[in-house]
Amino acid sequence: MGARAKEKYGVSGVKLNEKGVEFSDPLNGARYFMSPEKSIDIQLNLGSDIVMVLDECPPYPCSHEDAKKSLELTTRWAERCFKYFHESISKNIEKYVNGRPLLFCIVQGSIYEDLRKESAKQLMNIDFSSLGGPSSGWDGCAIGGVAVGEPRKHLVDILGWVAPLLPKDKPRYLMGLGKPEELVMAVEAGIDMFDCVIPTREGRHGRLFRWREMSNVECQMPNAMEGSSFYETININNEQFKEDFTPIDLHCGCYTCKNFTKAYLNHLLRTNEPFFLKLASLHNLNFYIELMRILRKK
Repeated sequence: MGARAKEKYGVSGVKLNEKGVEFSDPLNGARYFMSPEKSIDIQLNLGSDIVMVLDECPPYPCSHEDAKKSLELTTRWAERCFKYFHESISKNIEKYVNGRPLLFCIVQGSIYEDLRKESAKQLMNIDFSSLGGPSSGWDGCAIGGVAVGEPRKHLVDILGWVAPLLPKDKPRYLMGLGKPEELVMAVEAGIDMFDCVIPTREGRHGRLFRWREMSNVECQMPNAMEGSSFYETININNEQFKEDFTPIDLHCGCYTCKNFTKAYLNHLLRTNEPFFLKLASLHNLNFYIELMRILRKK
């Protein structure tokens, strides 16, 4: 809606100020406004299990000065979100008698070490009791702004700066990642949670993940982003799979691999059959679930 909309449509529909963010639908031009409080309302109305504060995610590249202003705005918005969230919960206590949603903050600061540390410090120092919430503070902490154009070489540094500053007894969420080898690296750095379109997006385009040697996969797990020796990606659209009547991965127990061959999947994709999208997504998601199971054991 901002930089990407400007690149695609020639205009950025985003206007930021202390009150919140105004933005445009790039297709029909409709204008919308979202404040920190409204963002909380929307998530509560949706029934979200985890509610995120409204933050400003600066684009890459971003100057040190702009990144500093952005993280300070994110902190002020986070305070408002926290206060409004707990006010809303207390006003609807009967609705949440069996448990309320969790509220996560978001660390920003672009690629600058001092700003990343400052963002984490500001968020951890918020006086929660005075804002009407529990003294325990945030339910979890997210690290944002690592998947909006930054070269992946910065990811290792950012995690090294931020993770040690976050509470050890709260879940740590890395937003917008990632590739299998990136997840391995992030878990090694102390990250617990992720979200990413890669499993389903890659699947929809015919790119399917599979283990190289499942029997030895735990030994192959790399400790850095550079390694991806434990898996491979095949393009099921390739000619070689038209008459391949074996599953995607002999070691996989997902619904797709149990019931369908590479030849059939190749046929579905070539004929634009929507059923392929489901089968590919199921397989790649199963791969990611299995990857996380192995990482939990480590």
